[in-house]
Amino acid sequence: MVIINIKEEWESLSQLIDKQPFIYLQMYSDVNLHPRENRVSCYYIRTFDCEFIVPVYHNEKFTEEDLSLNVGKEVHVMDLKSYTHNSMVKSHDVYDLNWSYYMKTNEPFDVDKHLTNAHHHYYRTHYDKENINDVIPLVKHAEYFHNISQELIDFNSNDNDQTILEVLHKIEKNGLQTTDKMVYSEYNPYTSTGRPSNRFGGMNFAALNKTDGSREQFISRFKNGVLVEFDFDAYHPRLIGDIVGYDFPNGSGHKHLAETYGLSYDEGKALTFKYLYGGITDEMMENPFFNKVNSHIKELWKVYKGSEFVESYIYNRRMYKKNLQDMNPSKLFNYMVQLLETENNIKILNNLLPEIESYNSKLILYNYDSFLFDFDYKNDGLEYLKKIKKFLECDGKFPTTTTMGDNYHEMEDITEKLNG
Repeated sequence: MVIINIKEEWESLSQLIDKQPFIYLQMYSDVNLHPRENRVSCYYIRTFDCEFIVPVYHNEKFTEEDLSLNVGKEVHVMDLKSYTHNSMVKSHDVYDLNWSYYMKTNEPFDVDKHLTNAHHHYYRTHYDKENINDVIPLVKHAEYFHNISQELIDFNSNDNDQTILEVLHKIEKNGLQTTDKMVYSEYNPYTSTGRPSNRFGGMNFAALNKTDGSREQFISRFKNGVLVEFDFDAYHPRLIGDIVGYDFPNGSGHKHLAETYGLSYDEGKALTFKYLYGGITDEMMENPFFNKVNSHIKELWKVYKGSEFVESYIYNRRMYKKNLQDMNPSKLFNYMVQLLETENNIKILNNLLPEIESYNSKLILYNYDSFLFDFDYKNDGLEYLKKIKKFLECDGKFPTTTTMGDNYHEMEDITEKLNG
């Protein structure tokens, strides 16, 4: 391990890493700040046969010069989203080690298990201190980085689709304006079902309460701006209908299914989810929708029983049997639908976001079946919202309702205004 502490060593490193691929890991100064608001304390580089650590804001730094690099070779990082928010080494060819590990194991890589006793001591005794990583001895950061890279080096891969990481980063970087300050969410795609969780700084952005007023703090960053949310109608039944070949008529999807049961909207909606994920009764086999769903579940279970893995519907992500515990046909189907929901959202957003880059308005939150935008009404106008609606609905396949408000708690329906 070479700790870069003189200019000549830095210059040699700069020349070396422009000639070969390498692993790049970085330590942020402050353990409590979002990567968007943080700075790099030090970073680690591992080539085929050498390891280096470079202090940047760490108190053992050797120079005030810029220690950032632009390289032409491929770089393997620990967290692509975090890397893209803030990094000292820039490349157009970046691959996420954690994502590669997850693709093979269906589990996130546990970086915390490699923290040294020194890290635990400083974090426990100085939990409220800013930039604590700047004072932890550099050799301890080096030990931490070495152990991570040693375990992940065999997971270097450039074969995995990283679209989800790129899309989630674009949402995170926009932040959410509150009445006090700008805050940032942090999506975690490394879940058992593939559906991202989203929390940071003690706030669960994926489960903001709709009734207790906690959403009221979220407002627009724009003068005279508003928040606008698009919600999919009966998203899971429609996604499932798409894969099993069932066409929903115009109008509410849940109302349509409820009518096929001979029940009210609320009663029918509850039963739809009960049958989908709790098991389809013999009586419901006569229902055209559930008859198709049941056939699909049986076929999916047959594939699962006869193979080492099943593949997701859109990006062909593998879910390995050895990593799925206590599985049954309904549970497997539930996992696959949650993953389908995620992948369909990412596919839609991957097409939408480049189309709205030139506008002032921002996509600030994605939650399973809804999308929240910070809307600059004055400069972008209703045409912006209509464009979003068109992309999200995929030519009417997934209808949405739209609400607007001065804050995220007090939202009024404007669906008809956009339909006009």
